[in-house]
Amino acid sequence: MYDWLNALPKAELHVHLEGTLEPELMFKLAERNKIKLPWSSVEQARQAYQFNNLQEFLDLYYQGAHVLQTEQDFYDLTIAYLQHCEAQNVLHVEPFFDPQTHTQRGIAMETAIVGISEALADARDLMGISSGLILCFLRHLSEEDAFATLKQAMAFRDLFFAVGLDSSEMDHPPSKFVNVFAKARAEGLLAVAHAGEEGPPEYIWQALDLLKVSRIDHGVRAWEDQRLMQRLIDEQIPLTVCPLSNTKLKVYGNMSEHPILKMLEQGALVTVNSDDPAYFGGYMTENFAVLHQALDMSHEQAERLSENSFKARLAP
Repeated sequence: MYDWLNALPKAELHVHLEGTLEPELMFKLAERNKIKLPWSSVEQARQAYQFNNLQEFLDLYYQGAHVLQTEQDFYDLTIAYLQHCEAQNVLHVEPFFDPQTHTQRGIAMETAIVGISEALADARDLMGISSGLILCFLRHLSEEDAFATLKQAMAFRDLFFAVGLDSSEMDHPPSKFVNVFAKARAEGLLAVAHAGEEGPPEYIWQALDLLKVSRIDHGVRAWEDQRLMQRLIDEQIPLTVCPLSNTKLKVYGNMSEHPILKMLEQGALVTVNSDDPAYFGGYMTENFAVLHQALDMSHEQAERLSENSFKARLAP
């Protein structure tokens, strides 16, 4: 039905590798690592992938991440995501990973970053998918913790090109991380940040002015501040919008309320992404398809969104 959307060349700029953990792989890794899950079957786990807000989702997300123990686990997670990309004509990816999610439970930074990077390298060679890895700081933790994470990561500087900021947005403004982002930029890293999903438009202003980001992840609430919208348009600052995520996490009650096509028509550099596809019910094609279904997105608009994703790429 949506072959034309599947065939559309795409770049994905907002996906959390930990959020691509499908229940089938979770059970496989749990068995391999002798970890007991709170669900008795894949079907029961899928039913548990229901939540009412960002925090409830994050609780599930962090629980699922416990099955990731070895380099092979991180490789398997990443390559499974890249196989979805290959099937949906995603030609370039800039995925996030959250080292603190793993180091906090005793998994070495090296284990995660090397396993992920080997899969990205294999995808470049075998699938023709180009990539760049983004290391994210968890905003519900302290800036001091983020500094420690950055220090650990610099031993693997050649394996990632940017830093990001994710996790619970409310009560954790970008201003909390000014110093660590300045340090990362001084090390030659680019910067992106989640802002304006659950948080207000003010968080987008902070991400731009204080963190000096090159791209805003989510950013949909910029629509509430037309002065901010004009700045995003004038400076062509990309927004990595995630439609299915925005309705699943109740940013919008219904997809018909989503402003992405209005933002596109106003001249914003908006892109379509999947965020945490295993939890939100769709990878790239499904996110494009829901815009066609709910907002009557045209072929021409889909093509512009696709072109925007390549314009917005940051990886060298």
